[in-house]
Amino acid sequence: MKIPKRIQPLIDDGLVDEVIRSIMSGKEATLYVVRCGASIKCAKVYKEANKRSFKKSAQYQEGRKVRNTRRARAMEKGSKYGRQQQEETWQNAELDSLRKVNDSGVRVPETFGCFDGVLLMELITDPENQVAPRLGDVSMSNKEALLGHSVLMGFIVRMLCVGIIHGDLSEFNVLIGKDGPVIIDLPQAVDASSNNNAEMMLKRDVNNMTRYYSNYAPELSDTKYAEEIWSLYEDGELHPNAVLSGAFKECSELANVDTVMQEIKAALAEEEARLARAQEAD
Repeated sequence: MKIPKRIQPLIDDGLVDEVIRSIMSGKEATLYVVRCGASIKCAKVYKEANKRSFKKSAQYQEGRKVRNTRRARAMEKGSKYGRQQQEETWQNAELDSLRKVNDSGVRVPETFGCFDGVLLMELITDPENQVAPRLGDVSMSNKEALLGHSVLMGFIVRMLCVGIIHGDLSEFNVLIGKDGPVIIDLPQAVDASSNNNAEMMLKRDVNNMTRYYSNYAPELSDTKYAEEIWSLYEDGELHPNAVLSGAFKECSELANVDTVMQEIKAALAEEEARLARAQEAD
């Protein structure tokens, strides 16, 4: 097949020997099966910013830190150099997230580096060594659905424990490999501690997966995994091996506004009295 423009430099440098075929084209990249020596890998070729259809990227990038101050200033100004750096930051974010998530025990593709807009990574395959199907393209029994859902909830918890939220998780970016579910596509991964949309995105990821698996295991429809996971996280009680129940009871008690206001006024009065005493002492 015709060699994609962005992969040609990798062939010239000996990193890739052959482009075998394309797998699919998504909203931010096109995937190819490539041969690197004796190994078959996956090359994710990122689309240029003006050709991507991923929406609200700024919402996902909130809270991401850029260590190089010159690069950060250029990105803020939106100069040509800044836009180039913005692209590199977007692409490298997936590499960094995949490595961090992999270290946490979550099944994601192994990565081999990002080179000028091309991410080389493991090709996920099924038991017959064919390209693994997406979760949304397979059917399953009730038992398989309950097990798969449990595995994904565990993955989400482990990711959150290292401060990462996928942000766009659905049945279309989970592959069913020979060893079970594998999460893919993390360029938009969210920083759980510094992004104001973190709670919303975490709950959306969890609810997307629960909603899909409930097609095969209807009993999942009434669960509250999203609320349970976020509550444990906020309370500092979430850990990688947390046992989830899917049950969560909303707090029904309303704040007593009058009592709160009285406490605020009392605190202000106490502070004013302290300042007055300090002035008198002077």
